[in-house]
Amino acid sequence: MGRAFEFRKERKFKRWGHMAKTFTKIGKEITIAVKQGGPDVVGNPRLRALIQTARSENMPKENIERAIKRASEKDQSDYKEVVYEGYGPFGIAVLVETATDNTTRTVANVRSYFTKCGGSLGTSGSVSFMFDHKSVFKVKSAQPVDIDELTLELIDYGVDEIFEEIDEETEEKSYVIYGDFTAFGQIQKYIEDNGFELVSGAFERIPNVELKHITPEQRETINKLVDKLEEDEDVQNVYTTMAFD
Repeated sequence: MGRAFEFRKERKFKRWGHMAKTFTKIGKEITIAVKQGGPDVVGNPRLRALIQTARSENMPKENIERAIKRASEKDQSDYKEVVYEGYGPFGIAVLVETATDNTTRTVANVRSYFTKCGGSLGTSGSVSFMFDHKSVFKVKSAQPVDIDELTLELIDYGVDEIFEEIDEETEEKSYVIYGDFTAFGQIQKYIEDNGFELVSGAFERIPNVELKHITPEQRETINKLVDKLEEDEDVQNVYTTMAFD
């Protein structure tokens, strides 16, 4: 299995904190999806996928409906998706995805976290080339799935990796599909048209460079920076080039 599998295995142990914070982050993504594609789930595949993601995280139906309604209101603040890039200690590249209604506040906070942890905020493009931007879907199937055959069938849809994932608590089997960032809509359409149950749909950044191995003590220092960033209410995701071990 490839880099995406190892990356996902590492990140699944670093979920979005407590439940309230998870709901806040999904709510922001719903707001952005509605602003970009409208509140009609039929014509907005990104919104459909986010609703499924929200349900998989046990987000109450009324919270989902409230987020869509608020996003449709004219006086609702617009969230901007802004990516910040920099280096943490020991030469580790760090990419930070944010959703903010106040970029002045966000950039000041992000810069302070880098500085306090011995890193530095860089310019746009300084580390983003080290990460591939990917569409990622989690699906279930009532029928047996031959992963090799499915992968071959989906290559033309922009898919480059599929692997099986088993829930350690329920032992339920699901399949994770990675594809091109620009292929999100067509991959989702295939999933919906071919009898799969869509569990979640999102975007992820996968490091495309050799990951840097550091000592346990150095890893602890990098994790302090990552934790500070992830605790910020404007931050959606944090990615690094730190090795998984």
